Amino acid sequence: MDRVPGTPRRSRRIWAGALVSALALTFAGAGQASAADVNNARNAGFEAGLSDWTCSANSGTTVSSPVHGGTAALKATPSGQDNARCSQTVKVKPGSTYRLSAWVQGGYAYLGVTGTGTTDVSTWTPDSTGWKQLSTSFTTGSSTTSVTVYTHGWYGQAAYYADDLSVFGPDGGGGGDQEPTVPGTPGGLGVSGTTSSSVSLAWNPVSGATGYTVYRDGTKVTAVSGTSATVTGLAASTSYSFQVAATNAAGESPKSAAVTARTKENSGGGDGLPRHAVTGYWQNFNNGAAVQRISDVSAQYDIIAVSFADATGTPGAVTFNLDTAGLNGYTVDQFKADVRAKQAAGKKVIISVGGEKGTVSVNDSASATAFANSVYALMQEYGFDGVDIDLENGLNATYMTQALRALSAKAGPSMILTMAPQTIDMQSTSNSYFRTALNVKDILTVVNMQYYNSGSMLGCDGKVYSQGSVDFLTALACIQLEGGLDPSQVGLGLPASTRGAGSGYVSPTVVNNALDCLTRGTHCGTFKPSKTYPDLRGAMTWSTNWDATAGNAWSNAVGPHVHALP
Repeated sequence: MDRVPGTPRRSRRIWAGALVSALALTFAGAGQASAADVNNARNAGFEAGLSDWTCSANSGTTVSSPVHGGTAALKATPSGQDNARCSQTVKVKPGSTYRLSAWVQGGYAYLGVTGTGTTDVSTWTPDSTGWKQLSTSFTTGSSTTSVTVYTHGWYGQAAYYADDLSVFGPDGGGGGDQEPTVPGTPGGLGVSGTTSSSVSLAWNPVSGATGYTVYRDGTKVTAVSGTSATVTGLAASTSYSFQVAATNAAGESPKSAAVTARTKENSGGGDGLPRHAVTGYWQNFNNGAAVQRISDVSAQYDIIAVSFADATGTPGAVTFNLDTAGLNGYTVDQFKADVRAKQAAGKKVIISVGGEKGTVSVNDSASATAFANSVYALMQEYGFDGVDIDLENGLNATYMTQALRALSAKAGPSMILTMAPQTIDMQSTSNSYFRTALNVKDILTVVNMQYYNSGSMLGCDGKVYSQGSVDFLTALACIQLEGGLDPSQVGLGLPASTRGAGSGYVSPTVVNNALDCLTRGTHCGTFKPSKTYPDLRGAMTWSTNWDATAGNAWSNAVGPHVHALP
């Protein structure tokens, strides 16, 4: 969140958007292989190390974990001006069509082919925590007898992994790997969690499988590459039957034994919040916006995030210092009384940790413990209902998860836990913020991603969207909604006025249209989600002070709309 109005936070976010814009590619459809087709790639699963492969700048090696199939996979690490390109020359037949595919994981990963004699093709994906299949197709020229297939990462990004690459098509005569056989039936299917609208499943891996298909009551509902999945969009207090089948290029296995799961009741939540809620950040400083007391905050706000806690000399530990001088003499006793009054009116008041200038760091077990203990002490001293994580300078998913679980154990099940990541933090489930949210999904209230001070970003459809439109809000929210968060844990974060952020302000009408698109399927832009999410939690703004400066125009328009959602 911005302390200084009209100032973008970091140039790296504009860089990230520019990167996406510059590198967005069209995914080519993969053709069907015939019965006579073979995989013309050699050592396609890297079981023989890097035999038949060449990696630039010694960037590649083989690892035993993670692997998609077999016992080995490629790990390639970009460094400096090298993008970790690993390639192989493959014999092909002239005038023939081939399907190129590979399974990838980790940092940005690209798959492509050159020397086709027609149109060279490539495809890519942002970073991913689980195995994801890249696939495209190409046709060789009339005199083409070999092509070069390759994978590579991207400059300055994390290492990527690749496994089970295939170039299926007519036998080019250069040898290659055998086609797989249909995998066996998965075992060990069980229910790992439920909400009012979702069921999480997990099962045992199957040798030779490249993916899994999940069935609900006999109907296919999703396909995944890993051994877990969350089925969303379910009705509350309803029982469902689930099965899973293993897949690879040879076909699909028989379905597993069925398991039954019942979703939880949808009562608005044990956290005391309404089904749809509005979050507002309250500024504990004067940066030109209207100076407020907690009692001045509009009644449209259901969650008031007090901004911000301050770091101490102890790593991970935080404290809170009311800016009495900057807030025109607002005393601690008055502040505490106003917090209690808001809570008596059914509102939640939480302490926000981080912000644009926040320096809180939780990078080991000791700092995780210090964070949990200090936040809990603030909850007891000031009566806060929970905590908001707004760390805009990076977080460690492992230790922040540890800290939040320790805090939850102290505070109990009624604790409010919110997050305010930037757009780039939620582009992939492999990002630390997204991983943290999924790690604490069972105690998480809502993630209000900041749709501002952002460059262009990818939507869940792989297309690039620029901030300032309904499509930017809906297509990016879709990543969270389809990436494992429950709809009730997703909110849209926007500035309350043009002065509230360096860029990204949209009128309340655009916010409301995006809410309608996601919950009702109406008022969408060019992007329309494949389904609706009526349990979507709501919206957030920075800040209640900038809202008040503009006559509470944002909360007066968005608040009633949120509370009237289905």
